[in-house]
Amino acid sequence: MPSISSWTGTPSIKGSTESMRMALLTASLIGLQFTWGIEMTYCTPYLLQLGLTKSKISLVWIAGPLSGLVMQPIVGVIADRSKSKWGRRRPFMVGGTIVVSACLLVLGWTREIVGKFVTDKETKKSATIALAVLSIYAVDFAINAVQASCRSLIVDTLPIPKQQLGSSWASRMVAIGHLIGYGAGALDLGRVFGPMLGDTQFKQLTAIAALTLCVTVGVTCWAVNERVLISDGKDSQGQLGAVETVTQILRTAVNLPRRIAAICFVQFWAWIGWFPFLFYSTTWVGEIYLRYDTPAAAREAEDTLGQVGRIGSLSLIAFSTITFAGSVMLPWLVKPPEDEKPDFTPRPPASIAPIMFEIEKYRPTLLTAWTISHCIFAGSMILAPFVTSLRGATVLVAICGISWAITCWAPFTFMGIEINRLGAAGASSHAYNHLTRDSIELEADSGVLRLNHALDDSHASTGEGSGIYLGILNLYTTLPQFVGTFISWMVFSILEPGKSPELAKEAHPDEHHSTDGPNGIAVCLFIGALSAVVAALVTNRLKHIH
Repeated sequence: MPSISSWTGTPSIKGSTESMRMALLTASLIGLQFTWGIEMTYCTPYLLQLGLTKSKISLVWIAGPLSGLVMQPIVGVIADRSKSKWGRRRPFMVGGTIVVSACLLVLGWTREIVGKFVTDKETKKSATIALAVLSIYAVDFAINAVQASCRSLIVDTLPIPKQQLGSSWASRMVAIGHLIGYGAGALDLGRVFGPMLGDTQFKQLTAIAALTLCVTVGVTCWAVNERVLISDGKDSQGQLGAVETVTQILRTAVNLPRRIAAICFVQFWAWIGWFPFLFYSTTWVGEIYLRYDTPAAAREAEDTLGQVGRIGSLSLIAFSTITFAGSVMLPWLVKPPEDEKPDFTPRPPASIAPIMFEIEKYRPTLLTAWTISHCIFAGSMILAPFVTSLRGATVLVAICGISWAITCWAPFTFMGIEINRLGAAGASSHAYNHLTRDSIELEADSGVLRLNHALDDSHASTGEGSGIYLGILNLYTTLPQFVGTFISWMVFSILEPGKSPELAKEAHPDEHHSTDGPNGIAVCLFIGALSAVVAALVTNRLKHIH
């Protein structure tokens, strides 16, 4: 970590109210989550339709953890030292968005692109699968660079007392992105847009996702101005090379402060459970529908992919609605971390203030709420193998929205506080360097919030090391996905070794596989629930670490 850094300019967010500033700062997460949602909702059934087995698809999803493992910490380290006049984070946000958008369009039109160059039927089928898989990998690598920068931008821009508020707004935007994505997936877009955006539901969704990501990232980049790094105290050593970058990441990862390390371990166990849920829940709900509830005529429908996607999206609309409601209400009901001043807790509207004051004495801490969220998720997913109806599957998925709201909020709140706390400790003898009234000013003419920092203040609530620490947090988010991928591969290889009987009939019309026996995805969800129990135990221990 640099000991002396010098900067020019001040962080600022456009907007005349705090809510507007927070919305603009976190708007990029709407597009990010919309894109993730399209990938998680449609890519599994899309690949099944192309003829891949579930066991092979579980290996395809190594793309997610692999890209996060590589991109987020590396981009974090490079961006931390960037001296671009546009700031440390926004250039990576813009560049990554361009790549993601292009690859989404390639993914949607894979068959047509391959058809321009290949005519042989079998070769065309293999090339289509290969291009689809490569496109998924490219999307995952590029979007991880964007996500790392968006999250770091929040930590960089907000002072310590506002970290929880920023994280809760980020959770709301994630929920909105989910809701819009699943809502779009539940609609018959062919009737809404006609052939303008493509002749299938999947093509239209990839086009909309690309446009949404460009717009939302563009809004955040326009609204937020970063201060520019002039020197990080290591200029004499030159720019970090590849070896030095990896060395710095590894050195930091094995010497984490105790509380940051504990937060990372919670994330590790929690995401062994979340990985199969996020990537397979839509397909699971669709398969439950096709197995138990769908009319016979519907089973012969040509667009089975669109059918499964719409049914699964309906359940995830309920999930996202609960997530959004939780991300709005829970910051009022949950106490902020003990290191934050109560004066900065989000305030409820005056009309319900008396009720909130009465609730105050019973409010759980954010740490307690995080622990409970793991228990809710575990209790829901343990029941997955026993579900035999669309309604039951939808209820279980929807309940998990409460847990997801806190999962998108709690770890980033604690990390933001700890990162800025470390910076403050390096700048002064105090654990925190709270902002004074003179350090925050609102320019009435332009409606811009400016956080004024002296150039010799290495903390200044700008999360100087936010890139590398959030990148390491992402390591603990992605490593369990390798574990989840291995578990999924084993389960699918044993329980469902054949191609999906519901979705592969177009690619393999002569093959027939039974739908009897346990659902492989449900078993994966059950195993993830057991991991969530461990996450709850680890989270509860965090209160004893100082």
